[in-house]
Amino acid sequence: MTIEKIILQNDVRGISKLSNFTDSESCSSASNLILRNPGTVFITTGFFILSAQAPETDGPPGAIFLGNALEMLGYKVVYVTDKHCSFILDNVKSSQSSIIEFPIFDLTQSKKYSKKILEKESPSILISIERCGASFDQKYRNMRNQDISDNTAKIDCLFDLHPKTIGIGDGGNEIGMGNIETHISKAKTLVEYPTLSKVNNLIIASVSNWGGYGLLAALSIKSNRNLLPNVEYQEEVIKKTVASGAVDGFSGLKENKVDGKDLEENSYILNLLHELVKNKLNL
Repeated sequence: MTIEKIILQNDVRGISKLSNFTDSESCSSASNLILRNPGTVFITTGFFILSAQAPETDGPPGAIFLGNALEMLGYKVVYVTDKHCSFILDNVKSSQSSIIEFPIFDLTQSKKYSKKILEKESPSILISIERCGASFDQKYRNMRNQDISDNTAKIDCLFDLHPKTIGIGDGGNEIGMGNIETHISKAKTLVEYPTLSKVNNLIIASVSNWGGYGLLAALSIKSNRNLLPNVEYQEEVIKKTVASGAVDGFSGLKENKVDGKDLEENSYILNLLHELVKNKLNL
C-alpha cells in the first residue's frame, strides 16, 4: 500500500474520491520540494471551531511533528498562526523553534504584514496543515458553511506571495485546496464554498494530521532515517493540545480525538506508515 492510500483510509468526508485529481505521489513530490530548499521553513496551522471558540486538534500535532523532523534535517522552523492557536503550539513546540502570531487584519493589512515577515525571515518554503483559506468572496468558512472570518487571520496571503508552497487538507477549505477547487465544488460531501488558495504541492488525507505523517514518511525514505514520531509521543502531543484548550473538530468538545477519531485510530495509521518506512529502509 502506498503512503497516499494509507493516509486516505477511514475517510468519512469523501475526500478520497478526489485522489484522481491530485498527484498520485503527492507526499514524495512535496518531500522533494522540501529537500531542495534548505533554510527557514514556515509551518502554519490552527483551525478555529466556532461552537467551542477554540482551535481544533487536527493540525497542531502534525505541524509540530513536521517541525521537529525538519529541525533534525537542519531547517530553522517558524510556526505561523493566530492568537487562538499560538498558546497551544507554544506548549508543544521545541525550544529552538519560534512562533509568529499573525494578527487578524483586513485583506490590505494582511498582505502588507505578509510581505513584511517574508522579507524579514526569508523562508525557503511554506507548509500549511489544516489552515483555512479564503473562498471566492474572501470569506473563511468551516465545514458547516459558517463564516469564521472574524476569528481567522489571513495567513493564506503568505502563500500567494511565495513560490514554494505545500498544503495539507481534508475537507476543501484549507490552504492549497484551490488546486482542485472545481472538483471540490462538485463533491456533495465536502465544503460548499472551497478555498481558492493554491500551492505547488497539495496533499489530501482523511485527517490533515495524517497527511503530515505521510509527508514525514516520504521525507524519511528520502533522507534514509525514520522521522516519524513514535505512537506514545503522538498521543502525548494530542493530549497536550487538548489540555491547552484545543477541541475535537467534529464534536467541539475537549476530548482526546482528532476529527472524531480516537487515539487508537490515529495510532493505527501512524503504525502503518512506520511499517512502510521500515520496509523501505530495511530497518
